[in-house]
Amino acid sequence: RWCGMAAAIACISVVGFALSLSIPLLSLMLESRGISDTWIGLNTAMSGVAALATAPCVTWAVRRIGTVRLLYIALAAGLAAFLAFPAAPFWAWFPLRFVFSAAITVLFVVSEFWINAIAPDGRRGFVMGVYATVLSAGFAAGPAILAAFGSDSIVPLAATGLAFALAAIPVTLGGAIAPKVDARPSQRLLAFLLVAPSAVLAALVFGAGESTMFAFMALFGIRSGLAEAHAALLITMAGLGNMLFQVPIGLLADRLNRTLILALCGAVGCAGAALLPVVIGTPWAAFAVMFVWGGLAAGLYTVGLTQLGARFSGADLATANALFVMLYSFGMLIGPAAAGAAMDIHVNGLPVVLASFFGLYAAIAGARWLRGH
Repeated sequence: RWCGMAAAIACISVVGFALSLSIPLLSLMLESRGISDTWIGLNTAMSGVAALATAPCVTWAVRRIGTVRLLYIALAAGLAAFLAFPAAPFWAWFPLRFVFSAAITVLFVVSEFWINAIAPDGRRGFVMGVYATVLSAGFAAGPAILAAFGSDSIVPLAATGLAFALAAIPVTLGGAIAPKVDARPSQRLLAFLLVAPSAVLAALVFGAGESTMFAFMALFGIRSGLAEAHAALLITMAGLGNMLFQVPIGLLADRLNRTLILALCGAVGCAGAALLPVVIGTPWAAFAVMFVWGGLAAGLYTVGLTQLGARFSGADLATANALFVMLYSFGMLIGPAAAGAAMDIHVNGLPVVLASFFGLYAAIAGARWLRGH
């Protein structure tokens, strides 16, 4: 069991590294071709479209193709699409980005289903905390490679391709105990939103908050009077909190009511965002707020996944995981759009939007907890 979980975590963490490296790398490659920011944004948006289109089909594919075989296909498709980018004309980048992002979506849904399906009930939160921590480390390592070597070097391109190839190794090693789906889910995809709203909505809120933070937090800091280096450190502190908080939060999720933990994470996310305009003029205070905010906001993802694994199994778990990733992707689309529009009105539009997302979620999860769910 532990070998199987390690295999799934290793696979998705390597992919997380490749994803965090490839997204800025592809943008820089397009910029070097003279492609406008608008077209770069539209091409990047294909990632969200691919995730929303692919996620509903994953449970069917796992049932028909098998867990391990589907992971191999996704790894091969993602690698082939990525290697085709440099030589492809710009118009071809749209179907290539769709295939690349669809492969990433399959890898995330299937790997998280694998981890959740075989994690022991009494240690599920701990396992998800380890998974989130390792994944965060992979996400942090990708941009570091790009910063060290630059987009003109062959190293980032080769590292991304090599990561996809290496991800097949743990799948092979742990494939013998990968979970199977032999039946159809008991209900349609969106029905799980009504069955476990606090768990699946956690993905939407975290996706919206995380993507908004990455897109606008440095800009918010600069417009609020911080130096550029201090503004960039706001994101770094949130990332550190993300990595360091997940195992403790997972351990708590094994011992306390998970819906209560989700409500508290949402409440802290709301309070932290609301505090930003107050503390932004004092860098050390702003860093402290972002450290705690980043760690507990990311707890939504960790505890949400843990709750899905405790609630569902088999085809239902695979479908619930698909909806989880789907809503996370949808959050990544709506969060930056709402925050950008709000910041056009006032610089504090960013914390208002973040506080609204997390506050509304905290109210929903809190109400579910009070009702005994």
